Amino acid sequence: MKTFANKVVWITGASSGIGKELAIQLAELGSKLILSARNEQELEKLKSTLKNSEKHLVLPLDLAKNSNYEELTKVVIEQYQRIDYLFNSGGVSQRAEASKTSIDVDRRIMEVNYFGNIALTKAVLPYMQKQKSGHFIITSSIAGKFGFYLRSAYSASKHALHGYYESLLLEEAKNNIYVTIVCPGKINTPISKSALTEDGTAHGEMDHNQETGMSVEECVNQMLKATVKKKKEVLIGNKEILAAKIKRFSPALFWKIIKNQSPT
Repeated sequence: MKTFANKVVWITGASSGIGKELAIQLAELGSKLILSARNEQELEKLKSTLKNSEKHLVLPLDLAKNSNYEELTKVVIEQYQRIDYLFNSGGVSQRAEASKTSIDVDRRIMEVNYFGNIALTKAVLPYMQKQKSGHFIITSSIAGKFGFYLRSAYSASKHALHGYYESLLLEEAKNNIYVTIVCPGKINTPISKSALTEDGTAHGEMDHNQETGMSVEECVNQMLKATVKKKKEVLIGNKEILAAKIKRFSPALFWKIIKNQSPT
């Protein structure tokens, strides 16, 4: 983990869940952090609790509005001169059947999870190309490996990330730029509370699957280990991640099993 000492690390979704825990663990490892999310107050609160808080920068960012990402990236470069890691961890989940979900909600989820994600990567990439190094760590989901109940748009947005970043890692290998796609399963974070329902309002409830899932501390620890090893993809969770492997090697068995799983 000494890899992260004195490295410049940008984290989206840093106000809660996986993004927040990334900030906590990376600060302990000696990284210089850029903390981004919509909630500036929560980011400032987090920064004040982090080790070496004076080394970190709060930079509010809305993944649904990506027109200012080049300007935000210039702010980071002016302060730190480089960007070593971008943890694209921000996003929004879903709890609604496809047939009942408005197209506006579908577009909103895709805008945040896909377009907002890759827009920030596009803003950061020229600087990594210039410095001939860098690493993008993308928080996908086990739903990025297969569709699931109440997750149609969410799953679609995560599948899209795989296609984009698998292409990017091939193209940018010549520039010593790496990509790690992280696929968490059931992790104990509040993501289900802010998940969008069919009309775009928040689900507002903590799912049983989240409450009983892997701790966010262990999830992030595994993410960082995968990053150090420069893994192209990593599945993180408990027994639920076996579903991705079963689908690959025994599709018929997968469909028998997955239809009986609880969506919440």
